[in-house]
Amino acid sequence: MLRQENCSLRPMSPTDLDQVLAWRNSPRIRAAMFSDHIITIEEHRAWFQKVQNSEGSKLLIFLLEDIAVGVVNITDIDFRHNHCFWGFYIGIEPAPSGTGLAMGYFALNYAFGELGIRKLCSEVIVSNTTSLRYHHRLGFYEEGQFREHVKKDGIYADVIRLACFRSDWEKVKRDIAQRCFGGE
Repeated sequence: MLRQENCSLRPMSPTDLDQVLAWRNSPRIRAAMFSDHIITIEEHRAWFQKVQNSEGSKLLIFLLEDIAVGVVNITDIDFRHNHCFWGFYIGIEPAPSGTGLAMGYFALNYAFGELGIRKLCSEVIVSNTTSLRYHHRLGFYEEGQFREHVKKDGIYADVIRLACFRSDWEKVKRDIAQRCFGGE
């Protein structure tokens, strides 16, 4: 079982770029992304520069025992309407059991706690049943479906829109912590 004190989030830095690009270009990660082409280092650096300078985005690295194991992107932060989007992935393989749930726990606590967000949104390709189940475990609800929204392998795929409100997260976060970290 993971220990909560051994998990953390920190801002992504330029020194993370090579590792994050290697993770992002892996077939396992690309298969779940809307944009699934091999990303060049130039594209990656331009993306990082753009997002790093944006008030509406946070790039975070999830650490397990001070080792980078995953990425959390919080984007389209809208403090007027108090909502944003998130994306994530575990880069290392295989990851210790419970790593994904722990990363979600830290990410949602960050979004709802540190950022003070009221509503966290996500979009998942309908065939990504693992991600859909993961979102449901974290307290997300399906808000709708965009038909034939993204092109994957030459075929247009539907996308499910999900959301979790701070009040939803408050109802499940103790249970998530118990599953991740036991009695801590």
